[in-house]
Parts: sequence; C-alpha cells; structure tokens
Amino acid sequence: MAVKQISVLLGNIPGSFAKLTHILDSEDISTKAVSAASTAVDSTVRLVVNDPDRAAAVLKSFNFNFEVTPVLAVEVPLHAGGMNAILKPLAKAEINIHYLYTTINRIGKETILIIGVDKLEDAKEILTQNWIHLIYDEIYSIP
Repeated sequence: MAVKQISVLLGNIPGSFAKLTHILDSEDISTKAVSAASTAVDSTVRLVVNDPDRAAAVLKSFNFNFEVTPVLAVEVPLHAGGMNAILKPLAKAEINIHYLYTTINRIGKETILIIGVDKLEDAKEILTQNWIHLIYDEIYSIP
C-alpha cells in the first residue's frame, strides 16, 4: 500500500492555484502536503489530501486535468545525516527519485517526506530494511 497523490496540471496564470485550493476547501478537503512547480506555460501541483478519492471526484466534476498516483511517505530520522539515511539506500538500489516534498504538519517530531520514485515496491522494501518508518493511511488524518 502507498499514499495517494493527486497531480493537477494548471495553466501558469495568476489565480489558477487559488481556484484549485478554494474548490477543495469548499468541499472540506484538506491539504496534508503540497508541491508546485511551473514552466512558462503550465504548473504542476502535487497534493496529498485527507480524502484523495473524494478529491478526485470533485476535480473531475470541475474538469481539472489530474492524475492519482502512488507515492511514499517516510519519516526523516532526527539525527545528522537523516536525509541520507533515506537517499543513500535508494541510490545504492538504483531507485530513481523523481521528486520529493514535505507535509505541512507532522505526526510526531520527525519531518515527513513525500517521495515519487520509479520503483515503488522496491523502494518500500529497501527503506524498511534500512529502518526508515513508512507512513500509510495515518497521513490522511494529520491535523
């Protein structure tokens, strides 16, 4: 099992991101993690929300261009080199990281990373073998 991420393709115009968040907020869909990146023409917004299935239905009803994809959510160890405790095993296993971003809030003290990788199941196995705590459905209820 993985965390569901919603990637929305928006026009790179003022207010498009605000429209997206207003629609989700109006439906009581709260954002747990967010990343946005732009090109000259388009913006890609990646979201983890409290109810991804309902969010997808809402986005579909408003004709947004989006996709739902599985991603990993992992806690970054609270010590020097904590990020490398995640990155090095993935690199050693030749797992490519396409992107990563953090949640808005935390469950405990640790930062939670959302990671998009090319080999999801392999990444889960490698990280678990290296004592990295993976987050699953509890991410949807982060306050």
